[in-house]
Amino acid sequence: MVPWPALVVCLLLGTPSFADPSQNPDQKAVSDLRDDSSPWGVASGAEWFSAYPLFNPMLKQAGVRWLRGFYEWQTIQPQHGSWNFTLPDRLLKDAKANGIRLTGVLAYFAPWASADGGTRRFPIKNIQFWRDYVAGMVGRYQSDIKYWEVWNEFNGSFAENGTPAIYAELVREASLAAKRVDPGARIGLSVANFDVRFIDAAIKAGAGDHFDYICVHPYEILERLSDKGEPVFLGMATTLRTMLKANHQPDDIPLWISEVGAPAPIRPDDVPDQVQAAQLAKAYLLAIASGFKRVFWFEARGPSYGNGTDLGLIRSDMTQRPSYAALRVLTRTLGSEPRPAGWLDPGEGGYGFLFDTQDSTVLAAWSPGTRDIKVAFDGNVQISTLAGDQSLLTAGKSYSLTNTPVLISGLPATLVAKARSQQAMPYPWGGDQSGAAIVSAQLKAANVENGVRQVRPDTTVADAQWRRTDFSRADNEGHYVYFWVDPQFAPLGTTALEITAVVRRTAQNNTAGMTIDYESDKGYVGSEYRNIAEGDAWQEISWTIQDANFIGTWGWHFRLNAISSPNDFLIKEIRVRKAS
Repeated sequence: MVPWPALVVCLLLGTPSFADPSQNPDQKAVSDLRDDSSPWGVASGAEWFSAYPLFNPMLKQAGVRWLRGFYEWQTIQPQHGSWNFTLPDRLLKDAKANGIRLTGVLAYFAPWASADGGTRRFPIKNIQFWRDYVAGMVGRYQSDIKYWEVWNEFNGSFAENGTPAIYAELVREASLAAKRVDPGARIGLSVANFDVRFIDAAIKAGAGDHFDYICVHPYEILERLSDKGEPVFLGMATTLRTMLKANHQPDDIPLWISEVGAPAPIRPDDVPDQVQAAQLAKAYLLAIASGFKRVFWFEARGPSYGNGTDLGLIRSDMTQRPSYAALRVLTRTLGSEPRPAGWLDPGEGGYGFLFDTQDSTVLAAWSPGTRDIKVAFDGNVQISTLAGDQSLLTAGKSYSLTNTPVLISGLPATLVAKARSQQAMPYPWGGDQSGAAIVSAQLKAANVENGVRQVRPDTTVADAQWRRTDFSRADNEGHYVYFWVDPQFAPLGTTALEITAVVRRTAQNNTAGMTIDYESDKGYVGSEYRNIAEGDAWQEISWTIQDANFIGTWGWHFRLNAISSPNDFLIKEIRVRKAS
């Protein structure tokens, strides 16, 4: 049991990243009626967006203040010079009736504006068509909508033939056109996944100084939270601000997560339903704690994508999932505009984040992985679960933190003061790797990780002293072994690295080998194939790379790739050192 007032500050992971309210006008006390400081958003996909009259009242009851979703260009301007605002007008009216603000998405093509007569293939026939579309949208809704994202996941599958330069042009022209009509309009960059490389390229291609906020969709990073991936999530804001500073952009630009989500079964199933609820809570809590201004869970009501699951807070029959209840608990306990106020370390790798509400402070806390942590307090506190259950924990009595967050109110003043004093200090989870010469991970039943973390260990089979690839998996994922390197050791801008794998064959005659796939300045790329030499001895195989760009776009930095290997092999250790 860890008594909280006696907690010891551990070593460093990364520094919380916050915009300075005194510098950024969007962080000041809000006088613009189109805006507020609430982080609570929900996004909706196109499939069931028309159900907003049903789900908007439910979102209001859950404390949601923002909805991301808007009708496409082809719906609003079906022909050149012909506008039809009927559907977006109805949407806006319904949102306002439910106390929900809209954030607009400027997308996709109207067929008449596209070179191929479609909605997602570039080039555009005439950039003036885009300027007129943006000006028309902003002009129509400037009294109610302040924020406009340029396209949706341009770097993904929604912009065929798109390039960073083309996206930069869309952003630049949208900003100029929008602000001629409404100088208070805000233009957002938006990417699929956590693709900082694409944002960086778009800024360099001409988007610089023409955007007011950044939106990311870190689905893969959220997925890793079930395997102690909180440090990766917490590092996103710092990585973005480092990139902005390197591009001479204001590093206090607001950061949004405009889509993030986790699946749950179509039919009620308590265990996976509770996993989704915990993921939702962590997404909002970690994002707010690390400096993101707004978070949008994707999605409100979820259609199935053919695998028996969807991402909705609400099922297709409009029944509420546990994730809906969890969001309602967060908004009611933390209030409409919570502010990050510091962090606490409960010991044993646990997480604790303090938030200021309108009239109190609340601590969100949970344990890592599957290990529970016992904590106690010097005074009485109230504990709220994500299901909405509340209980009084009396002074000195122990409580078991699990991997599902709880909210703790009435903290002793000493703990509040301690959390506040640590707000600007580096996070304690993972150790200080900033001065390390080498970082490593020893792979076994319980990995020993020192600056390198195995991501998705379920793709390997564990033994007491090593791990083995698992070619028996039907999805082929057993051919890959994924890793993440602490950004203190290899921050954005680190390019020269040597990666070493300590490996051996499963048997002397079982031929095996691998490449590595790693994140570079051109995205994920592969290396040359290396054979594991014959014999039973452990062998070191190394690759030196000069174009590393470890961001974690897909939730990992590099992987061993055994897709061409004839047989499984064993992995004992992974080391990464900085190369010259």
